[in-house]
Amino acid sequence: MNRILKSITYVLAAIYFLVDAVFMGVARPISNWVANHLVLRRLRAWIRSLPPYPSLALFSVPVIALEPVKPVAAYLAATGQMLGGALTLIIGELLKLVLVERLFSLTRDKLMKIPTFAWAYGKFRRAKGWLEATQAWQTTQSLSRATRGYVAHIKGIIAPRYSTFEGQGNGSRISKPPWAV
Repeated sequence: MNRILKSITYVLAAIYFLVDAVFMGVARPISNWVANHLVLRRLRAWIRSLPPYPSLALFSVPVIALEPVKPVAAYLAATGQMLGGALTLIIGELLKLVLVERLFSLTRDKLMKIPTFAWAYGKFRRAKGWLEATQAWQTTQSLSRATRGYVAHIKGIIAPRYSTFEGQGNGSRISKPPWAV
């Protein structure tokens, strides 16, 4: 019985990290774009000036503010609004991850001064490292790279045909959003 519970725990942990990696793969470019384009110097300076424990408390703000998104998304899905529920969940989770990632990047050094946080973060990094070393993760990454390469290849073939507006001659090209790869 203990062996079964341990296996279930590993599977659930792997699924959690996989979903987290997918969302972070999307959230990190958005977060970097926000960091480079939104000039919030005074807010960044204030966040960086916080001592370690208030910096840790600041992490609760996006979690508390955006956690109600999950029940709202579940309600929308339960009432038959599947697309609205899915979009609400995805946008809410991405926003939460972007905010937490930005806060972590601004306060990481201070947070590592909190012994319990540093210990938990070390355990998280080791667990993530273990997961990334598994054959399943390596296969998933390989398939992901192959898919991105194939999509880029197809995009390279198709995009030139549709990249100019009709009636514009050699008109202007459609620009990609800043977080597009």
